[in-house]
Amino acid sequence: MAKITASVFTSHVPAIGAAMDLGKTHEDYWKPLFAGYEYSKQWMKDNKPDVIILVFNDHATAFSLDMIPTFAIGTAAEYKPADEGWGPRPVPMVQGHPELASHIAQSVIQQDFDLTIVNKMDVDHGLTVPLSLMCGSLDPAKDAWPCPVIPFAVNVVQYPVPSGMRCFNLGQAIRKAVESFDEDLNVHIWGTGGMSHQLQGARAGLINREWDNHWLDMMINDPVACANVPHIDYVRDAGSEGIELVMWLIARGAMADISNGKVTGPAPKVTHRFYHVPASNTAVGHAILENT
Repeated sequence: MAKITASVFTSHVPAIGAAMDLGKTHEDYWKPLFAGYEYSKQWMKDNKPDVIILVFNDHATAFSLDMIPTFAIGTAAEYKPADEGWGPRPVPMVQGHPELASHIAQSVIQQDFDLTIVNKMDVDHGLTVPLSLMCGSLDPAKDAWPCPVIPFAVNVVQYPVPSGMRCFNLGQAIRKAVESFDEDLNVHIWGTGGMSHQLQGARAGLINREWDNHWLDMMINDPVACANVPHIDYVRDAGSEGIELVMWLIARGAMADISNGKVTGPAPKVTHRFYHVPASNTAVGHAILENT
């Protein structure tokens, strides 16, 4: 059967992608951030999965305010990098895994989670920046991402957005779906977005280092309590865009120590953890967890 072996958590700041695409990674401002992902790039080479389920939020690229699904899974064979107003990022086409994606959709919907099935979409920085951070700069003319990717989009843009507990439970449903797939596959699940940041209003530029690191501790070591954090705490303490962190709880809920909404097994191994401020006007968090 297929099996989720690891989860990856990372911010997906668009300026990070721009820094990579414009050759700015060695500038003094950016060097500390990219140094925090050197371990991760080697880990990715040493632990290459067969498929990545990548949880992200679309930034009005594939979906507009005319139609915003709460949860959407990409079932296409490939996805083009999106033009977000300044041209597509110079990164490879993202190859999908229609068979596993369709199986996950079938299984998760039968577990009473409503998914929107997306057979065609372009993917923006929310998906391509995490891939670049973990895989490095690639030439789209001759390189490819190391494996197929299943895009899993979550609405954290327009309220109402899903609760942390809803996302946590969805992760468990995704793991059950993966484990019922009749093919031996090594699967990673990635949760992206966050950490604390606010892009508008009187608190624009807010970063809360203490809250971020406490939340990371809780997500890793007490995930049920983390899943119970109410929306108002994210908005008050992590800024209006801090709510993106609920997407990390999908990946955390998919780990092997969680069943029926509780911790029932040995904790995952924390392979790597990193935190840095600022990147643009955003805090960057990152962790890799492996099932034991």
